[in-house]
Amino acid sequence: MPDTAPILEIALISIKVVLMTLFLFMLPIPFTWLERKVAGHIQARLGPFRVGPHGVLQPVADLIKLHIKEDIVPDKADKLLFKLAPLFSLIPALAVFVAVPFGEKISLPVINREVTLYISDMNVGVLYVLSVASLGVYGIIIGGWASNSKYPLLGGLRSTAQMISYEVALSFAVIGVVMMSNSLSLVDIVNRQDGGLWNWNIAFLPVGPVWFAIFLIASMAEVNRIPFDLPEDEGTLAAGYHTEYSGLRFAFFMLAEYVAMFTVAVLNVILFWGGWHAPFKLPFEIPAIIWFLGKVAVFVYLFMWVRFTLPRYRYDQLMTIGWKILIPVALANIMLTGFLRL
Repeated sequence: MPDTAPILEIALISIKVVLMTLFLFMLPIPFTWLERKVAGHIQARLGPFRVGPHGVLQPVADLIKLHIKEDIVPDKADKLLFKLAPLFSLIPALAVFVAVPFGEKISLPVINREVTLYISDMNVGVLYVLSVASLGVYGIIIGGWASNSKYPLLGGLRSTAQMISYEVALSFAVIGVVMMSNSLSLVDIVNRQDGGLWNWNIAFLPVGPVWFAIFLIASMAEVNRIPFDLPEDEGTLAAGYHTEYSGLRFAFFMLAEYVAMFTVAVLNVILFWGGWHAPFKLPFEIPAIIWFLGKVAVFVYLFMWVRFTLPRYRYDQLMTIGWKILIPVALANIMLTGFLRL
């Protein structure tokens, strides 16, 4: 009889890809509602309240509005690149999750088989995630340039300088984790943090909190979240690189932004906060996926809280933080960690 194992493996991977894609496409629905509620409570308002109980159907109404809204393409724009730019931002944001683990294994009773909670355990997972995620900047650059409009072009240029600058600090911040884990696999990095809070990289690494602070700040700048949202600064650039976009093409840019925010929240948990491992033993067992998603939810809330608390930096301040503070501190950390590692 023919061996059905490879066929079953391919089927399981295909199912994982479909489920992961659906999950990521649904993220803006809870995230947009939650972000408005967080903003409302911080600013002593109710937030969405009329469309459904406590406004829970407001994201659905927004989705319907974006579907039926006219798709406008400026007359003098480069029409092909203008239409493709949102996809150039969205596809890398989705492709990152090929190598992102959400847990180790779960048992499926129906097929009596253990299934991993990741699509692929790449031995260069860290490099893959950082390199693929960095490609999203091309969508912003191309969208700003193809619009043939001044504000979008300036937003695209700002984004180019910002994301290239903070990618350096972001990559340096991961080196300490790789040095202490002896692996570039995200699964290996999480498994090394098993055994409680003191084995998590936030506590285990030499000057772990400093490593984490560099990564957190640089990751917020990478996904253009306030106070680092200079590419879409409505105060000076209208809406920046997506000023000329409407309808579903605008929605794709927003989807890419929310997926990127979720990605950096996941990476913060994997690299520094123990992944799916519990901080201490409990008398009862909590599934690993609950620990993981709970930690990720804390970071998602943190990003939303920061957005409605801190003011936006000026552009020169943005560059000063990246080149004169984060990168020198990261280099000093690399030297210190290497010395202690030896």
